Amino acid sequence: MSFDYTGSAYAIRDDIPDAHREIWRNIGQPGNWWRGEDRVAFVEESRNARSCRACEKRAAALSPEGDFGPHHTTTNLPELVVDIVHRLTTDPARLSRTWLDKVNAGGITDEAYVEILGVVVAAISIDALHRALGLPLEPLPAPVAGERSGYRPPGAADSGAWVHTVQPENASEAEADLYPGGRAGNVISAMSLVPDAVRMLKTLSRSHYLPMRCIMTPGDNAGRAISRNQIELVAGRISSLSDCFY
Repeated sequence: MSFDYTGSAYAIRDDIPDAHREIWRNIGQPGNWWRGEDRVAFVEESRNARSCRACEKRAAALSPEGDFGPHHTTTNLPELVVDIVHRLTTDPARLSRTWLDKVNAGGITDEAYVEILGVVVAAISIDALHRALGLPLEPLPAPVAGERSGYRPPGAADSGAWVHTVQPENASEAEADLYPGGRAGNVISAMSLVPDAVRMLKTLSRSHYLPMRCIMTPGDNAGRAISRNQIELVAGRISSLSDCFY
């Protein structure tokens, strides 16, 4: 069985492997703008980035812009896509609008970029848990053949972000599930140009984070083994180490 955590030294709730299996199946499917095999390759390249000498040089450099040599790659993804995945994995705090403009100029649309982002965020999160538990990484998802949908949500518009987003008031019926209650934080709407990327993030969040009801109700830890204060301490420390401005 995939995502078998019985070898973990810690008790793992059943909802965690269930969510991981769902996400792994999702990654292997054709997306809006990328084939299933491309999406699986994003996961592989995210893993490659951790041992990439060029990424190591970039992370140590004063500026992320420059020639740091070729990336360590084991896929057939275009060089620009490899660079996107590696930068998202190893140096995300220094991404910029200028950088994204260059990505667009290289032929990667905002929609295609957001889909890459969604897959990489999910893969990094799952792989990080495995490393923290001292468990081997899950084998790559099985790619599924099929056509990309090319779906762009009709409510997508310029809301001041780097890419177009679907704000709750502009969500069509097809995107209504992204905003239960008619509102959501920017971290949700940020990837709404590819609604399935948001759905994948929400699947992951439901198992890795406190449900919204617990955030609004102090003392409700949804069965977590540590207190809310301890959860906030761990979250704050991880955010600091990850250069997360949130």
